[in-house]
Amino acid sequence: MKYFLIAVLILLSSGSVHAQKNNMMIRISEIEIDSNYLEEYKAILKEESGASVKLEPGVIAIYPMYQKENPTQVRILEIYANREAYELHLKTPHFQTYKTTTLKMVKSLKLIDMEAIDVETMPDIFRKLKLY
Repeated sequence: MKYFLIAVLILLSSGSVHAQKNNMMIRISEIEIDSNYLEEYKAILKEESGASVKLEPGVIAIYPMYQKENPTQVRILEIYANREAYELHLKTPHFQTYKTTTLKMVKSLKLIDMEAIDVETMPDIFRKLKLY
């Protein structure tokens, strides 16, 4: 987690990402997991999200989480520098491994494209994480 936050901070504080904020692709993935595969799925997702942030310059954040009251309900906040970065992400070996190995575990998947309301504050939000 610490390395994820450092990578996000570096990317968001650099001028190149700042210039691309208007082109960012932001998505929330809503995923329901078969309870028989929950722990296995979480381990695979953790590995994939970590690799994506570490290895792909266009991946600003892939932040997976689950509902406390219903852990089979997974949500992933995804932020890409632009649409091209997202398209490249889909072709990476780590994403392809995630997609093929978890296919039988996913009961439902909904991809929701989002627009940021306050892009200017985003670097400050991530910078604050460094304090914790």
